[in-house]
Amino acid sequence: MAKALVRAGLVAVGLVWVAFATNTALAGEVKRYVVEGSRAAELDSCVEPTERMRRMHMEFIKHQRISTVHEGIRGTKYSLTGCVDCHISYDVERIPKPINQPDQFCGACHAYTAVDLNCFDCHASVPNRPGVDADRAHREAGVEGLVRSGRNGEGH
Repeated sequence: MAKALVRAGLVAVGLVWVAFATNTALAGEVKRYVVEGSRAAELDSCVEPTERMRRMHMEFIKHQRISTVHEGIRGTKYSLTGCVDCHISYDVERIPKPINQPDQFCGACHAYTAVDLNCFDCHASVPNRPGVDADRAHREAGVEGLVRSGRNGEGH
């Protein structure tokens, strides 16, 4: 009986240590607020203070969605296009990397928090405008058939 209690205690301590070590490692990853090579990496802050954006970004996006879809208001500081434009990074050939990839801004944070990132099921995950090789980026991301030419990612 005493051996069983000691063994159970050691297992519990081991599990707590593993959980602590894992969370510490993951917490180190989440501190990477911006991805190197993105416009956001050059700025001191987002459209709101960082802590507020972490807590409230989905509320901002939902409010913007209502303004865009129901009222036709686009281009405000909480637009999804603005988020993508600022937080997206580019490869060495200046091809935009899809923002929902696991090593990119949105993808990394949503993977860390285990939240489904389905915005880009409908919205472009790379800029879709002149001056950006969006067609190539869409091909490389495997989404070229999902994005129609001439749309800016907010095709409501």
